[in-house]
Amino acid sequence: MRHARCGFGAAAVAAAVAVGVGTPGAASAQTDVAAAAFVQVATGYSLTPNITYHRAGGRDLTLDVYRPRGASGPNPTLIYIHGGGWTNGSKEGSALTFLPYLEMGWSVVNVAYRLADAAHAPAAVEDCRCALRWVYRNAERMGFDLDRIVVTGNSAGGHLALTTGMLPASAGLDRQCPGDRRRVWTTGTTSTAPLEVAAIINWYGITDVHDLANRTPGTSGNFTEAWLGSRSDRDDVAKRVSPVNYIHADLPPILTIHGDQDSIVPYDHATRLHEALDAAGAANELVTIEGGGHGGFSPAENQRIYAAIRAFLGEHGLGAAPSND
Repeated sequence: MRHARCGFGAAAVAAAVAVGVGTPGAASAQTDVAAAAFVQVATGYSLTPNITYHRAGGRDLTLDVYRPRGASGPNPTLIYIHGGGWTNGSKEGSALTFLPYLEMGWSVVNVAYRLADAAHAPAAVEDCRCALRWVYRNAERMGFDLDRIVVTGNSAGGHLALTTGMLPASAGLDRQCPGDRRRVWTTGTTSTAPLEVAAIINWYGITDVHDLANRTPGTSGNFTEAWLGSRSDRDDVAKRVSPVNYIHADLPPILTIHGDQDSIVPYDHATRLHEALDAAGAANELVTIEGGGHGGFSPAENQRIYAAIRAFLGEHGLGAAPSND
């Protein structure tokens, strides 16, 4: 499968010229296009915030739903999971991250989950699987297209995107939210369909939790240990929530984006996942950001990344939403 490297020498200059940087007229036209897209998103979407999708540990777990106004029929849907080393971060703090998908006309489900100070592993994995179950149970009411669900996230959110889309029911991490159980909060209709997604987009996510827990901590400290806690079976739990242990040929297509100078999640987590998926015959692609760290990519790099994402989605029949005109 493909492995693209995004270098930024002469090619970056050419790309910048191609999008109109460097000439006042072209720059003005580009600004006008961007402004029009912003207005379209700002006026064309409805937001339903803080919907309870599950209760665990005595607290409500919530998500936000962004839907295009006037959408007819099921809409391609992105599930976004924020990062923060399983110890911090919030769905609200990540809301601007998925703007490109709103521009494409997608519905977006922005998920909050239990952090380490509320519950150790595997709670976050269970929560995100329960969020996917909620999407299944509410697909008809919310207009989600169950054949076009894409899950994404960055860092710990990338890890959770992978586990949400890769784990089989046999892993036993869906048991907190059986689809045939009714609860006192609004969970939607019953649904016991297998939890599947159409694709996964993994931004520099942890792919082997056991490996990371046993390495010298990176520049963000040992967040993995904080998430696993001091339980005696922590090694077994770490392996149980590691995406590299769930590789097989029939996985949904996976796109990974990772900087080769990442000091927090080692770049070899991306390459090892890529190589294992290739060996299994699973559709996947790795986009390497040369010289890139743990996110914080430049505007030019992000433009190239989103061009790769759009191409990846199109290749797998998951292009932009149909027009509602």
